[in-house]
Amino acid sequence: MTSAAFLLIATFLVVLLLLAHPLGRLLAHFIDDRPLLASVEKALWRLCGTGKGEMGWQHYLLAILLFNALGFVLLFTLLLAQGALPLNPQHLPGLSWDLALNTAISFVTNTNWQAYSGESTMSYFSQMVGLTGQNFFSAATGIAVAFALIRGFTRRETQQLGNAWRDLTRITLWVLLPIGLLLALFNLSQGVIQNLDGYLTLTTLEGGKQTLAMGPVASQEAIKMLGTNGGGFFNANSAHPFENPTSLSNFVQMLSIFLIPSALCFAFGHSARDNRQGHMLLWAMSLMFIAAVAVVMWAEFRGNPHFLTLGADSAINMEGKESRFGILNSSLFAVITTAASCGAVNAMHDSFTALGGMIPMWLMQLGEVVFGGVGAGLYGMLLFVLLAVFIAGLMIGRTPEYLGKKIEVREMKLTAIAILITPSLVLLGAALAMMTDAGRGAMANPGAHGFSEVLYAVSSAANNNGSAFAGLSANSPFWNLLLAFCMLTGRFGIIIPVLAIAGSLAAKKIQPVGNGTLPTHGALFVSLLVGTVILVGALTFIPALAIGPVAEHLQLISR
Repeated sequence: MTSAAFLLIATFLVVLLLLAHPLGRLLAHFIDDRPLLASVEKALWRLCGTGKGEMGWQHYLLAILLFNALGFVLLFTLLLAQGALPLNPQHLPGLSWDLALNTAISFVTNTNWQAYSGESTMSYFSQMVGLTGQNFFSAATGIAVAFALIRGFTRRETQQLGNAWRDLTRITLWVLLPIGLLLALFNLSQGVIQNLDGYLTLTTLEGGKQTLAMGPVASQEAIKMLGTNGGGFFNANSAHPFENPTSLSNFVQMLSIFLIPSALCFAFGHSARDNRQGHMLLWAMSLMFIAAVAVVMWAEFRGNPHFLTLGADSAINMEGKESRFGILNSSLFAVITTAASCGAVNAMHDSFTALGGMIPMWLMQLGEVVFGGVGAGLYGMLLFVLLAVFIAGLMIGRTPEYLGKKIEVREMKLTAIAILITPSLVLLGAALAMMTDAGRGAMANPGAHGFSEVLYAVSSAANNNGSAFAGLSANSPFWNLLLAFCMLTGRFGIIIPVLAIAGSLAAKKIQPVGNGTLPTHGALFVSLLVGTVILVGALTFIPALAIGPVAEHLQLISR
């Protein structure tokens, strides 16, 4: 097991970094506001009235909020009116108002939480135009915010952070669409379906009837992974053979999730004119990622200790996992999808062991900064970089600096607000659910495991992940509204202070490096950054985890 696990992790990271490096250079090109095809872009800006002007952080924020508000209104309306719209061969009705609200907010915030079964709820028109379209737009939003923050670090004495409309257009046209098209064609080559046929009714060998859902799956699957969205066409998500048919498609899907988050780290180093800064982020993320994968693989191979006493081996721990992927690939996929803000799953997390399920939950609770979602992972990790620099400054009695910019009271207040948003949503949301009959009534399991289901759901929503522990009947007005609030606040409650920090930093001078300047590219700072991320996560969530997965694990080994 050890050698196979090491080979799988090493192969994944090597291929990932080889692909991410050239993409990082392209993203840095856009961060520096250089056109890719100048004549095409010039015609686009003239057509759209974008102009050459740049925006301050308030204007940039307003553009981002308006863009997403419009997307929400259109998607919400589409879902309500689904029954009267075309491309609906199964004649599926419109969604209830609370489910439509939850789903629209979910896809606008890049969460893609699904309180419904896709094949029995969504028409092809809703999947193609509504959900897939929003997958592009929400991913572009996160990357654009990361662009603005990088400019805040790298520009000096200016109020300008770029043009949000140009950033959103370039990201969508030159990054998401071309790569998404290539991934869609690859999906087709592996057997992922792509059609507009009605559902097939087949006769089984036993003479029974079975319905096979059809639809335009390959195209949605591509941007679902690339944009770290995660909303599956089918209820079984990437465990469904029509979405993820082969081991090769499974490996490429995992690469797709981390591709842009990794590339943004390289882009950050290029834009800062110091590649070591991007490498520092990659080292910190990779170390936490490898440790998380190792724990989950160990826990899943160890399995249920009571089965081991009966003479069984680790193969018995295949409950909730696809036989074509096995324990190693299921464990790796679970860590990747929760380290990034991607809700795609190829196994049932609810069937993992207590410790195997705790790690994916904790990765979300850390703020999904271990690579994280497209854009969101980078700006989330940079918040922890500011916190780590501040802690180091306290220890040596010096005003903290990062990339030559002094980190002062305003930046630290905004950083604290941004870091505390999601923990507050998770803990208060879980407490509210456990205090109310409507919240507890959705739990399918009692005791510590039932609490873990609730904690996982709120953690997934507040951190814009979208995966579920299952066992929780979340399609009710209470849960739809609670999780919608968590998703909306967890997304834009962080974007607002992040852009405010970007604006504050962009206006500062760049200080020359002195003898007392803390190097932020070496092993010492990587250790400090990793320790800061883990410490904040530990202090915040260990009490809640202790009465959920930790208690379940102790109960299991004590029997």
